[in-house]
Amino acid sequence: MNYTLDNFYQSHEWVNLTHILRNERLDKDGNLVCWHCGKPITKKYDAIAHHTIFLTDDNVNIADISLNPELIRFVHHRCHNIIHEKLGSIKREIYLVYGPPLAGKKFFVDRARGEGDLIVDLDLIWMCITGGRDLEKPPRLNSVAFGVRDYLMDCVTCRRGKWNNAYIIGGFPLSSERERICRKTGAREIYVECSKEESMARLEQTDDRDKKEWAAYIDQWWARYRGNTFPPTPPDNFSQGKLS
Repeated sequence: MNYTLDNFYQSHEWVNLTHILRNERLDKDGNLVCWHCGKPITKKYDAIAHHTIFLTDDNVNIADISLNPELIRFVHHRCHNIIHEKLGSIKREIYLVYGPPLAGKKFFVDRARGEGDLIVDLDLIWMCITGGRDLEKPPRLNSVAFGVRDYLMDCVTCRRGKWNNAYIIGGFPLSSERERICRKTGAREIYVECSKEESMARLEQTDDRDKKEWAAYIDQWWARYRGNTFPPTPPDNFSQGKLS
């Protein structure tokens, strides 16, 4: 082993171990139960593998600590943040939250984030510079929107500022783009799952979007999407929650 905290969570050893442990720890009803709050983790992307011994650059390469099943517990993303806040063991985590249009990426981050977390979301940047109209993206403001996004990404990469965790939100259908961001920032991927049919159904329930235009966005995302070799697909009987 020769890892840093930034690349350990993308390693084959860690990804394979957590995949196996998730399968082993399902209860009789097929649910993974949060070690912290005792409630089912109903969305597989909301499950964080938590080390009961805080990982550092000094112990991440000690397999008896970093890859010891006895020291790993599954918790909700939000519960994971609460645990570290209570212990005073705050370590900046970077998360790349991606998935198809209308999957619920912002919904997930809004529930998971804590005070002092940094959110990098191009859609939210557009809302800021256009006065809160998130669907309005005048081409003449492109350089401003992307300039703000690039500055925030630089803050994440260089760990500039006193933020706690950072969430980078976007579609990111190409695995090559996701891998580049993760290598550059040390981010951990969170894929917010949603089928094409679910995205289309949610689109039909909205009143503030051009349905033809957004249907094209959904088609384009799935046409470009490339999954990762790792992590492996979680077990089929992993409990699936519904976006409210």
